[in-house]
Amino acid sequence: MGRRRRAEGDGGAAITAVRARAFTIPTDAPEADGTLRWDATTLVLVEADAGGHTGLGATYESRAACEIVTSNLAPAVVGLDAFDIGGAFDAMLTQVRNIGSRGVAACAIAAVDQALWDLKARLLGVALANLLGRRREAVPCYGSGGFTSYDEQRLRAQLGGWVEEGGCQWVKMKVGRGDLTDLSRLEAARDAAGEAGLFIDANGAYARNEARDFARAAADYDVTWFEEPVSSDDLAGLRHLRERAPGAMRIAAGEYGYEPFYFRHMLEAGAVDVLQADLTRCLGITGFLRAADLADAWSTPFSCHCAPAFHLAAACAAPRLINQEWFHDHVRIEAMLFEGAPRLKHGAIAPDLSQPGAGLTLKAADAERYAV
Repeated sequence: MGRRRRAEGDGGAAITAVRARAFTIPTDAPEADGTLRWDATTLVLVEADAGGHTGLGATYESRAACEIVTSNLAPAVVGLDAFDIGGAFDAMLTQVRNIGSRGVAACAIAAVDQALWDLKARLLGVALANLLGRRREAVPCYGSGGFTSYDEQRLRAQLGGWVEEGGCQWVKMKVGRGDLTDLSRLEAARDAAGEAGLFIDANGAYARNEARDFARAAADYDVTWFEEPVSSDDLAGLRHLRERAPGAMRIAAGEYGYEPFYFRHMLEAGAVDVLQADLTRCLGITGFLRAADLADAWSTPFSCHCAPAFHLAAACAAPRLINQEWFHDHVRIEAMLFEGAPRLKHGAIAPDLSQPGAGLTLKAADAERYAV
């Protein structure tokens, strides 16, 4: 049975429009990880209107997501009650059945879902973190970057800055380009991090035995977090690493999950010590909180991947959350394009509860120069 459309004067607030735009922002230096190189990042922004208010959502994805929002998702949700986010969510999933609900389509849904939650909070005049059921006042962050394209001087400056200036209790660097190079960089990173925890992320660059050997070598530098040592689709390989990694080292993965089934399978396989989720990919706030509930059901620590400005409210509500990634690219972009982007203080970020919704406002004039 289809969702009932709101008629004018019917009470509630009908969704009147959904729009999408893409912005491509060059990096401040060449960047690379264990499997990929890039020099720009694209943000797709979604706006949803109802009752004289506009909600914002975003995803870091190809501008192809704009076409899915405009052609597939907007027709499915315009006219629905803005307070019926569950109904809109189901309608969007149905609409993308034949084009594939994962990948770009999931990211497009994620952006619209965020915009609808933000819109609902603005219509109610409440902070989004409170609407979602805030469990914590602030979210601890780990500084993340340390790209394989950085020389040791830049690596030291970035990681050390997060500890000394940002107050981060953990920092993360990329690995996976070569054992000798990576071990030299690990030594520099360990020195720059001082007493802070040191995390590494291979982005699936290693084969199982390579990852196992590198984990043992990394333990000499007190590495306590190994993210995607092998492909996140290799659940048996992640389990293999989890069973053989040094005792203090957690295996983390999940950032490429698009729907609850993925997270459930990862947890059922015993593949991770920490489950990661990215709400700009995993069907928005609705999908993210479902992933958080799965982690809670499996008594597994939970972590947010990237996009801190868009995760913050949901991160405050997620059970078993241990940290948020303070990712260099996204932190820079969100500060450039949005008023109200969170600022790191004593190693954590906190929502502004005096503002309705997520508290973000697009800096339209500043963003226009990057419009695609």
